[in-house]
Order: sequence, then C-alpha cells, then structure tokens
Amino acid sequence: MPRNRNTFSFSSLTAWRRRAVARALQGGWRRIQQAGAVTAEHPGRLRFRALGEGTRLAFPQGTVFGEQWIEIGACCIIAEQVTLTAGMLPDLDLGTETVLTLGDGVVLGRGSHVIADAPISIGSDTYCGPYVYITSTNHSYDDPDVPVGRQWPRSEPVRIGPGCWLGTGAVILPGARLGRNVVVAAGAVVRGEVPDHAVVAGAPAKVVRSYDPEKGWQPPLRTPAPRPLPEGITPEQLAALAGLGLDELDQLANLES
Repeated sequence: MPRNRNTFSFSSLTAWRRRAVARALQGGWRRIQQAGAVTAEHPGRLRFRALGEGTRLAFPQGTVFGEQWIEIGACCIIAEQVTLTAGMLPDLDLGTETVLTLGDGVVLGRGSHVIADAPISIGSDTYCGPYVYITSTNHSYDDPDVPVGRQWPRSEPVRIGPGCWLGTGAVILPGARLGRNVVVAAGAVVRGEVPDHAVVAGAPAKVVRSYDPEKGWQPPLRTPAPRPLPEGITPEQLAALAGLGLDELDQLANLES
C-alpha cells in the first residue's frame, strides 16, 4: 500500500520534538541569565561597597562573600562562575577599609577566582582570561608534623597595575606587585615585583620581554604591530572592517586624511 507522504514518521516527529524542547530550554536559559545578572540597578542579594555603572556580573555567579568590603568600578565585565571573596570566611568583620578593589573596565574571565584576605587591588582596564587565580593568601608548611591545611596561612597584599593582560590559567600569588601594562602568559605563576611594560612567563614567572624607551621591545617582537584604526572611523565602517582587505583599509584611511 503506498505510504502517505504528508505523514511524519515516528523518528522525524521525535526529532522535531527534541529540537522544540532544545529551543525552549535555550531560550529559557537566556532569560534566566538576563534576570540573574548583577548590575548597579539590579544588585539582587549582593550589596557591594561600590558597584559602578555599566558593570555586569554574569549569571550564574561563583562564590561571593564579604561584598561589603569589595569595590567594583564602572563598565567591568565579570563572567560566569567567577569567585570574589573578601576575608577568609563569610560573615567576618573586616573593619572599615576596602579589601578588594577592581578599577574601571576590569574583565574577569569565566571561572576566575579573586581571593582577598589581605588587600587586593586590580587596576583599570586589566583583562583576565578564563580561570585566572589571584590570591593574597597562601598555605604555610613550617611545621612538618602538622597537616598543611591546618597550619595558619600567610597573607600579603597584591597590587596589579592598570592595563595588564593576564592569560588563561595565570596564578598571582600573595605579595605580587605588577606594574602598568604587564602581560602575564597563560599558566604563569607570578610572585614578587614585575616592572611596567614587561612580559612574564613560566612557573615561577620570569621576565621574557621588556620595553626600553630608546630600543623598544627587547628582545624585538617577532610579529609586526597591528595596523591602527583610521581616525574618525564610524561605527558602520568599524562593523564592516572584518570583511575588508588591506587595500580597502588603506582606501578607508585615505578618506579620513
């Protein structure tokens, strides 16, 4: 008997239902993420000492406590599952001073941790990749007869200057002091002082490249500098840049000159 071509098979109907359920779940999750995000206008249960305009903590957040001693500047991006803590445990009285400070425009990538028992300061426009770990407290192991986790930890303030870039999985240890526009390679473990305009890599991290005002980058960069955007470029032109070749980019620059 001929098969009716207008009738869905069981398998195709099941696939359609799965697609419909997937679309519904994805749409619902996006609405949950939007509703659960933390902003200055909609802080939810979190009451930071300061939370700047345009800053957004994505949902779901990681562990957050001691927010009364945390100041976050304007236009920061805090990705999903980022932990921000002030103090060793929740519900401690940490006094009158701010313990954790994030400047304007700071970006913390997904799954990053900032653990501030002693003061931590992250300068404006510092970008952190996913799973960066910044802490002002480290375990001690002075007594060989006592489990390490039971020994009292050591704490030292951490300062990260403005304009830094911390690669994926970088670890910033207690007492670290990073200068301005420092690049920390992915997976590096940083302690001590890092000068301005330096690139550090390794565990423990060492300076592998630095900037000299007279000689430039030493050792010299192996790749050419990115081409700067033309002055006066409009948002429409900027949106179209991804499809432009070098010749077209030069023509666009000539239009503004």
